[in-house]
Amino acid sequence: MLVLTRKPRQKIVIGDDIVVNIVEVQGDNVRLAIDAPRNVKIYRGEIYSAIQDENKSAAVPVGKLDLSGLPKLK
Repeated sequence: MLVLTRKPRQKIVIGDDIVVNIVEVQGDNVRLAIDAPRNVKIYRGEIYSAIQDENKSAAVPVGKLDLSGLPKLK
């Protein structure tokens, strides 16, 4: 993990096409503006964790699938 200290109006550049701008710092709160290509997905940490948890709970192990209701293929 890389830990950086930045001040408002300073930037962090990730790769060639992602720029994180520090907009404002007030006490324990930091406002960021992120410039990235549209194909790069950006999530808040708690939202990303919720998506991962939901995906894990939706996944069913192959051995536990009940296929008895499906028609037989010939």
